[in-house]
Amino acid sequence: VPALATERRLAQRLRERLEEDQLLDGRYGLQQVPGGRVALPVLEEKLPQLCLPPEMPWELLWIQDPVPSRASRRRAPARVLREELRRLLGSSWSEELEQDVPHAWQRHGDMVLLGEDTFRAVLWEKLGPALWETVASALGARRVARRGRVLPDGMRTPSVTLLLGQDGWVEHVDNGIRYTFDVTKCMFSAGNITEKLRVASLPCSGEVLVDLYAGIGYFTLPFLVHAGAAFVHACEWNVHAVEALRRALVLNGVQDRCHVHHGDSRQLELRDTADRVNLGLIPSSEEGWPVACRVLKKDTGGVLHIHHNVETPPAPVLLAEQGSPEAQHPVEDTGKETVGARIRPEWQRWAEATATRIWGLLEELHGRPWCTSILHVGAVKSYAPHVHHLVLDLECRPVLP
Repeated sequence: VPALATERRLAQRLRERLEEDQLLDGRYGLQQVPGGRVALPVLEEKLPQLCLPPEMPWELLWIQDPVPSRASRRRAPARVLREELRRLLGSSWSEELEQDVPHAWQRHGDMVLLGEDTFRAVLWEKLGPALWETVASALGARRVARRGRVLPDGMRTPSVTLLLGQDGWVEHVDNGIRYTFDVTKCMFSAGNITEKLRVASLPCSGEVLVDLYAGIGYFTLPFLVHAGAAFVHACEWNVHAVEALRRALVLNGVQDRCHVHHGDSRQLELRDTADRVNLGLIPSSEEGWPVACRVLKKDTGGVLHIHHNVETPPAPVLLAEQGSPEAQHPVEDTGKETVGARIRPEWQRWAEATATRIWGLLEELHGRPWCTSILHVGAVKSYAPHVHHLVLDLECRPVLP
């Protein structure tokens, strides 16, 4: 199918539909092929069931050496790990222990971060420190840590235990940007990748940006490194995230174009400064709206990027049958939403209500007419069942006399 940016949305929806119909071969990933196209791996025995939308141009290709999927590449180290543990434990090995071996993990540089429910005490009792050395060797790492529950301290502090190694600082490269952080002190939100990519493509050359919730630089760094922002004021109250952000600014060579404000962004003293304000806080950034209005340039205004969690009740999704455009059938709502997909009514209502609130705040602050325009409403990720993390791009301009 085509791989052009304008048609990726349709290709993504097609992939999701093929997954729902269990037609995709999970051993292989998407693969770029000549002609600006991308190949989707379909199970050979399922080809007679393949039914594609008539508006989707496609053809059948046979690829001799397809690219393994990310999940498939991960399964190989997991198999090595199971085999090594089985060898070490001998007759003590059991099916119950085998089910406890992880199939997925996070990797940050030379560290593997395991899930909180992996490896029960019995394995530690039998193997001791050799357990974590075995895990590191099998998964190609030098350090091992285990993730716990996020602490309810207002700063999303992770509960992470180092199992092998003495230092929690890691480096993570994402879209050509080098992030660094201490896994025992800071979170890394991999689920924000689509929004970070979108932010990186925005035309921000010459602009001054205020990032009210900078964290370790999730959006600050894409704005600086790829979007071309002239200067960023990054606000963050978590001292560990501030240290990580300052280190990352140096790693990426953009420290001269950013000032880090350590403290509560609601107390930020800036005003009449920004062409653009990022409010990347969930479940709601509402407490930052007055600050965002105050830091916007009063004579020219700018754009607010407002993040929020919005509840979306389950609803049927309608898909057309090939060869019968009129025929439609309901498909179960999985709770997942493709970024850039249709705008649901609940999303539109939230965006319009937010635009009205911001309009009122701006007029009250400046004592003159302003206008607000919705530029973009999109899903960043599914936050919980029927709850979506959304972002609204809202243009705010003073009305000229």
